[in-house]
Amino acid sequence: MDPVRLSVLDRSRTREGHTHPEALRDTVRLARELERLGYHRVWVSEHHGVPGVAGSAPTVLAAAVAGATRTIRVGTGGVMLPNHRPLVVAEQFGVLESLSPGRIDMGLGRSVGFTDGVRRALGRDKGDAEDFEGQLDELLGWFRGTSPTGVHARPAEGLTVPPFVLAMGEGAGIAARAGLPMVIGDLRNREKMRRGIDHYRDRFRPSVWASEPYVVVSGTIAVAGTPEEARRLLIPEAWSMAHSRTRGTFPPLPPAERVEALTMTGKERDFYESGLTGHIAGTEEQVAHELETLLKETGAQEVLVTTSTYDREALLDSYRRLAAITSG
Repeated sequence: MDPVRLSVLDRSRTREGHTHPEALRDTVRLARELERLGYHRVWVSEHHGVPGVAGSAPTVLAAAVAGATRTIRVGTGGVMLPNHRPLVVAEQFGVLESLSPGRIDMGLGRSVGFTDGVRRALGRDKGDAEDFEGQLDELLGWFRGTSPTGVHARPAEGLTVPPFVLAMGEGAGIAARAGLPMVIGDLRNREKMRRGIDHYRDRFRPSVWASEPYVVVSGTIAVAGTPEEARRLLIPEAWSMAHSRTRGTFPPLPPAERVEALTMTGKERDFYESGLTGHIAGTEEQVAHELETLLKETGAQEVLVTTSTYDREALLDSYRRLAAITSG
């Protein structure tokens, strides 16, 4: 297939029998491998109070990743802006960009805490996400030195850190009005994704940050020697999602063989089977065909891979195979 810009979001998923520190170190090690394989960016995420995710402080983890790599772009997918004061976010990215100039991305989302308890602990509620557009404008103003407060964000002011909007819900319209690149998923609902992309392109307003629309499509991609091996990569995450939907907690990833031996309720089985569908998974030839179709349908300039699984070696092998089939 034709070459395509490939990037990775690693959510520092915890695994059964492994610690949170191990998950964070796994992310840093993966970033080194992705750099060697020629991936364009590696991003980290923000989750609070989730048993299955160690990545709670994305700018801190991004600093560790940037310090362990030399050329790959490093960023967040994303910082959840309603959880933070825009000035503090600007300062954090200003420090990152100052230490790793020309390599830092600022991916921004509008989600608040996963549960009511987390939102209370953060001092936030669901309504805080409604002012995301205003928070985004304030944040970008700190980099341009246009804050009406008379305060200056150091060392962010005057620096250029590319902002990206994670297009969940109203995100496509917000990204278009702000003139920013957009990240959109997931691959399981292609029609909804295409509508969001069309909405974004139709309403895009050029800005100092981007002169034309830039679309990143995100989702799970698994490549292996056989379709069955690729499907096994999807099993741990599919089960964790089914568990969260039926029991209210998002657990560490289990080994695929343990999931396959489970006796599930009908509801669990439905969620689990649903979690296995709609992704791009298979052999190199199958994945190349599906990716070509996706890129033709969306016109996206970049693909952000978000795969999580228990077997880190199999995950790395998947990324190796994917890099090989998309490098031209």
